Amino acid sequence: MSSKKLDRSASVWCLALLALACSAGGPEAAAPEVASALGSPPAAEHSFAPYLTGGGGELLLTWIEPLGEGAHRVRFARWTEAGWGAPATVTEGADLFANWADTPGVVRGGDDALYAHWLAETGSEKYAYSILLARSVDHGATWEPLGPLPDDDTPTEHGFVSWVPEADGARAFWLDGRQWVEGGPMSLRTARVGSAGVSGAARLDARVCDCCPTAAAMGEGGPLVVYRDRSEDEIRDIYRMSWAGGGWGEPEPVAVDGWRIEGCPVNGPRVAARDGREAVAWFTAAGDEAAVRMVFAGPGATPSTERSTPLRVDDGRPLGRVDLELGEGGAWVIWLEALAERRERAEVRLRWVSDAGELSESRAVAETGSARASGFPHLARLGERLVLAWVESTTGSSPRVRVTDLGTR
Repeated sequence: MSSKKLDRSASVWCLALLALACSAGGPEAAAPEVASALGSPPAAEHSFAPYLTGGGGELLLTWIEPLGEGAHRVRFARWTEAGWGAPATVTEGADLFANWADTPGVVRGGDDALYAHWLAETGSEKYAYSILLARSVDHGATWEPLGPLPDDDTPTEHGFVSWVPEADGARAFWLDGRQWVEGGPMSLRTARVGSAGVSGAARLDARVCDCCPTAAAMGEGGPLVVYRDRSEDEIRDIYRMSWAGGGWGEPEPVAVDGWRIEGCPVNGPRVAARDGREAVAWFTAAGDEAAVRMVFAGPGATPSTERSTPLRVDDGRPLGRVDLELGEGGAWVIWLEALAERRERAEVRLRWVSDAGELSESRAVAETGSARASGFPHLARLGERLVLAWVESTTGSSPRVRVTDLGTR
């Protein structure tokens, strides 16, 4: 694992939240056996930072592998009905900024090309790095560099990218630290990316949480993004922005938790949108109680034109790091749940939540560590199948990025 970590005040908060989560009660479950009809992805031992997307009969998996002497490489592989293709290296080098939370990724744009992003150091300052881009028209076999995503050259942090496809390419959202040079906060920005590079950059929110991942989806009216906001008095609740009526709307809270913390928890939200419906899941520790919550919007929510009441979906010891996918009549939610008897271990747990607010029994679908190196698990849809990518970490074995088929949903 890279030594380039998001430590700031985040490490203090992560430890505090881990202790809080492990002190609560909840059901016990044995670690599941991992078996997948998809086969094993071609990720090497000690791989980390998985990023998974699916659609159109394919899966796109990105991860990081260490090369030694401080260097890393970003690797990519594509799954089709023929199985996993050979892995390709998107980029490599000692200047690659590699950590567990701010991950590289590959997505397919609306122009059928693949777009990749990763982080590269731009100066000697601890958090001086930018977002670099590449494009592939041969399913990832070769990559054409597109240059940086941000349009500034400040030696500050830029990262936590999320994507949605658009007709002529893809739209990126990211956290941008250029305001730091004047003592300002992190901001949320967006831009289009296509064959000609980056265009139409805009600032969406001038004050957001420093290092919580963003998430984006294509809604009924256009692209939307969810993120952790940051108020002047350090309330860091989940907010949403969307494209409507030919422009970006105002930031609006997904829910009002009132979580006040002085440091970034490195625990962002996730969003899914499908057929006019929308669901958001997130982690909070408002009131000193760790919880994973989710909310629906659109048809099925109550009332259908507004967001439903947030639901708590964890089992009492959540570490957050959520993801979700919409299905017919509800959504599947995953999160990391700490084990009461072994604080260094965690499970990826899966639960179905109906539009009416009914919760199924949760089940463990993978085992990992509770430390930061275990990263964020990802869900993706492959037709009607649900697929999970995560960092497998079991006693006596090296960590490795894995993918498993959770079955027809």
